[in-house]
Amino acid sequence: MIDRRSLMIAASAALITPISAFAERLDLQRIEHARVVRAASAYLHEAPRTLTSIPALRSPGGVHDYYSEADYWWPDPANPGGPYVRRDGFSNPAKFDGHRNALIAFGVRMPALATAWRLTGQARYARAAAEHLRAWFVDPETRMTPDLAHAQAIIGRDTGRAIGIIDTLQIVEVARAATMLAQMQAPGYDARTIAGVATWFRGYLSWLTTSPAGIEERDQKNNHGTCWLLQCAAFATLLADADTLADLRTRLRTVIVPDQIAAGGRQPRELSRTKPYSYSLFNLDVLAAACQILSPASSTLWTAAGRGGGSVADAIGFMAPFIRDKGLWPYPPDVEHFGALPVRQPSLLFGGLALDRADWIALWRTLEPDPTDPEIVRNFPVRQPILWTSGSGYHVR
Repeated sequence: MIDRRSLMIAASAALITPISAFAERLDLQRIEHARVVRAASAYLHEAPRTLTSIPALRSPGGVHDYYSEADYWWPDPANPGGPYVRRDGFSNPAKFDGHRNALIAFGVRMPALATAWRLTGQARYARAAAEHLRAWFVDPETRMTPDLAHAQAIIGRDTGRAIGIIDTLQIVEVARAATMLAQMQAPGYDARTIAGVATWFRGYLSWLTTSPAGIEERDQKNNHGTCWLLQCAAFATLLADADTLADLRTRLRTVIVPDQIAAGGRQPRELSRTKPYSYSLFNLDVLAAACQILSPASSTLWTAAGRGGGSVADAIGFMAPFIRDKGLWPYPPDVEHFGALPVRQPSLLFGGLALDRADWIALWRTLEPDPTDPEIVRNFPVRQPILWTSGSGYHVR
């Protein structure tokens, strides 16, 4: 009989042999074409739907202001009608989700449409993507206010919290798609739209980096701080803000990685939660996406280790055996949605490209690219790898 530790060591050993120049032979356009075009073709028939069409009766803001309610907060059985109490890891199905669901739908549809244009050259996809951008960011009647002052409110306690900033992780890929549309002069993406989108993201990036809520979220030492950094990186890239991007590279290397990754690649803050598997995968994907933006053609940020002794590369290496075989997971199972994971974790693809790890990319290709569980979709904001690799310095076709 072989014990669990030996199985884990064997699984890890099976995942450490790189194949030189694999990234140069990876035909992502062929891999993604049918999936993306099928989804985008369906989205062509769905009109943009923004916050202004979704009443939020408990919101203290106006119709243009984003509002959401905290996931893990519930009515207090000992004090009905009083302030809500926390149940970590258990999502309250009665919370207001209308604005967040609309933001998620935007984050799913618009990047898929942009990617379909990139793959097919058919102008109808680019024009539809531009319509979504105008509705959310440009048109006065429907645009969203560029702040999250009322995100993840807690009934009876807060009308909005800094940690609600994580909700706009859903538009990181929107920013990637908008950047690509502008750079490639996509049909329908006219000067007015480009300028309006830039104005919105400039305002929101300023709010993220200067407001008390933004600074509080920046300084979180778990996945919230990582999500703040990835958002800022994507939005600063759209704006060609070189100074902000330089600051974010430094922060990732000197603050985020040292605070979050221990020797061997463990993420102790995520492992301590009631959903350790989900949070470890989620934070790792966000870390990898940040490296992909900030160090696209270099392994510098991927291999930088902090005082904890681990790097982003180590963290991928730690989780890869448990993505391949969840049965090896030595920690408690997640209290919710454990059976719905893993999915096609982008950390495997991005890390595989940056570090020439064909084994990670091969594993990525075996996983589900389009989860349907709403909780998994919410924590899976990187869905279109073409937007993250084309033009990044990798020789992918």
